[in-house]
Amino acid sequence: MDRRIGALDVLRGVAIIGTLGTNIWIFTDPAGPTAFLSSGGDAGAVETFLRFLSNGKFLGLLTLLFGVGLELQYRGAVRRGMSWPGRYLWRAALLLVEGALHYVLVFEFDVLMGYALTSMIVAYLIGRSDRVVTAWMVAAGTLHLAVVGLVTMALMAAPAGGPLPAHPAGWLDQVHLRLQNAVLFRAELVFIVPLGIVLFLLGARLLRAGVFEERGARLRGRLMAVGLGLGVPLNLATSFAGPAWFMVDRYLLAPLVALGLLALITSIVLGMRGSPGVLRRGLTSVGRTALSCYVFQNLAASGLCYGWGLGPAARFDGLRPWWVPVAWAAICGSFMVLSSLWLRRFERGPLELAWQWAYQAPWRARDQARR
Repeated sequence: MDRRIGALDVLRGVAIIGTLGTNIWIFTDPAGPTAFLSSGGDAGAVETFLRFLSNGKFLGLLTLLFGVGLELQYRGAVRRGMSWPGRYLWRAALLLVEGALHYVLVFEFDVLMGYALTSMIVAYLIGRSDRVVTAWMVAAGTLHLAVVGLVTMALMAAPAGGPLPAHPAGWLDQVHLRLQNAVLFRAELVFIVPLGIVLFLLGARLLRAGVFEERGARLRGRLMAVGLGLGVPLNLATSFAGPAWFMVDRYLLAPLVALGLLALITSIVLGMRGSPGVLRRGLTSVGRTALSCYVFQNLAASGLCYGWGLGPAARFDGLRPWWVPVAWAAICGSFMVLSSLWLRRFERGPLELAWQWAYQAPWRARDQARR
């Protein structure tokens, strides 16, 4: 397991472009991100189905993969004889800063802050006994189920939300809106952190169980049966059940589907022979530059859709939902090409390079003195 796991890069690439598949509906809405927090009951059948294809599933997949990455970080620290969590907490703190900047400057629904907070908790659990890990997964899962259940009951009792702040056209005005309404826009952290604890630890366990190896074929089959065979029909039903079921749809059933997607994509990659094709190379490049692609694709979508950019969200509203998948495909294709070109010259993405420099900065002098 010390060698690079090829399926992970493909999975990360799929997860990154999949998250844009959810976010693109926010960017292309003429009312902006605040419309995402409204009832959403006016979406037509076609748009509802298209949203169903991505909503929450790739966020769940990305969360599972973050747990896999945390497990690999832990193994690397143990192999090198380093204390744990030790330096990893600085890594998590940098991710928190990155997420905060991304939230303020680019996108209201950033997930990096939630991942950073979750990783600070899970870092102390990785490597603990199965009993301790299971107890934390049960406790966090129970809390998550309780919160989702309570919010769902509240939505059923009073599904219509109150007035939301209008989304301004100017970039500086949008920054000001995010700062003024941080509690509203960052409320998703309440759901991301408990769910993240479960999925981080589950991702680590799946890695240990060999889900990314040939020996994990039976495990992958079970995950596909549950995640795709059971999760997809239920998720489809809740997608059309109305806005009151939003929490169940996005934060319970979508992560279940994500497990099936992880197993399916891994099985496909393991079954491939010969040189990678164009699609696989593009997905791998996005996966290897995941942080940069996540931030920059949201920035590109903002510049493409919002009033301070090209502004087609309002101009093409009459063509909704048909033009939205086209915008998504254009952005994804562009980043597959750009990331592939970048990696011809650099080993990491641009944000990854800056982030790695900042991560090593506090210990650079000490490490050089030891050499």
